[in-house]
Amino acid sequence: MRDYLLTLCVTAAVTYLLTGPVRKFAIAAGAMPEIRARDVHREPTPRLGGIAMFFGLCAGLLVADHLPNLNSVFELSNEPRALLSGAALIWLIGVLDDKFEIDALIKLGGQMIAAGVMVMQGLTILWLPIPGIGTVALTQWQGTLLTVALVVITINAVNFVDGLDGLAAGMVCIAAAAFFLYAYRIWYGFTIEAAAPATLFAVILMGMCLGFLPHNMHPARIFMGDSGSMLIGLVLAASAISITGQVDPDALKIFEGSTREATHAALPVFIPLLLPLTIIAIPVADLVLAIVRRTWNGQSPFAADRGHLHHRLLEIGHSHSRAVLIMYFWSALIAFGTLAYSVHSASMWIVLVIVALSAIGLVLLLLPRFTPRAPRWAEAFVPPRYRRRAVRPAAPVAGSPAPSGDEDDERVPVPAGVNGATALSALPELPDRRKAGTRG
Repeated sequence: MRDYLLTLCVTAAVTYLLTGPVRKFAIAAGAMPEIRARDVHREPTPRLGGIAMFFGLCAGLLVADHLPNLNSVFELSNEPRALLSGAALIWLIGVLDDKFEIDALIKLGGQMIAAGVMVMQGLTILWLPIPGIGTVALTQWQGTLLTVALVVITINAVNFVDGLDGLAAGMVCIAAAAFFLYAYRIWYGFTIEAAAPATLFAVILMGMCLGFLPHNMHPARIFMGDSGSMLIGLVLAASAISITGQVDPDALKIFEGSTREATHAALPVFIPLLLPLTIIAIPVADLVLAIVRRTWNGQSPFAADRGHLHHRLLEIGHSHSRAVLIMYFWSALIAFGTLAYSVHSASMWIVLVIVALSAIGLVLLLLPRFTPRAPRWAEAFVPPRYRRRAVRPAAPVAGSPAPSGDEDDERVPVPAGVNGATALSALPELPDRRKAGTRG
């Protein structure tokens, strides 16, 4: 575990330290596009954050190659070199897109080529565990097509969800943490060496995201751009391919008693990691909904709009930060809920906890429907939006009783830092009868 932690820290440190210089380079290179209608930020922000993330990936692989407990991954498997080749190609395409806005079909072709490069070097799905049947070996063409499809789907799912500050990096970091825990259990719990590359990929991906997040949290100083979103999507897909299509469920039969029982024992996570629809369920759902919505409206599936899930959270009244945290919550609930169920699938407590947390998530989604107001004694412990605003009573009317202390809702709010004369001039015009009363 120490070697994995060291790799994580080095990857995060390199990514974090390089992001500042990359930001200055992006500004100098003019990689600051104008604000579009679908954007939620208000000021032009440089892209090209994927440059720092790519060098963080290279640093993580380099450090792991020199660690005694991780060096065997490079000696016994060609998957790290396959990942680096595909990552370099997809990163280069992303950098060109961040600077010159290349066509969507060209990007799609580049994604397929990057996936094909990884397949040619051995990072491919070889077999699938099928319920009731066991392990089914795939032909070369079947494995190639399934691998390319998984890579393209994951890349575009992550790219589509990259719409708010810190959203894509945080959600992918959560997914990578779930991947790491599962792969680490297969590697050291069942001593299956085929899970070692996926464990390494997941921990490096965590470091890339954690190192970039401090620069990308709201308000973001730099965006990862397509060079970053497509890169982390590809690394995430590579982890899924390695753990799903390379680890033979037959190797688990010594622990479970038979091949079929081993397949059923691993099924709760093997099948979700195949596509991966639970670990990154929210980005994939956003991708599917976007394609259906745009096709239904007669638009191209690659045409950008403001109909993504994070846009809808903003429209119903959530703040930028709260929308991101809600997406984090649901991603973590689905990813780690699936992971916990794969370990103790017979425990009802896990199901009950997931149901309870889902109810809490629904309450968080509906928060804008309510206007909670904290009591005055608790105002110092809650965010400002839950406090009673400072108010100034309206001008008194002749013959009318003075307002009591409980009639806060009838007073006119006065923003902080505004003097009395300015506040009175900003008051709405009173009816004629009130004017006459005040003049008298």
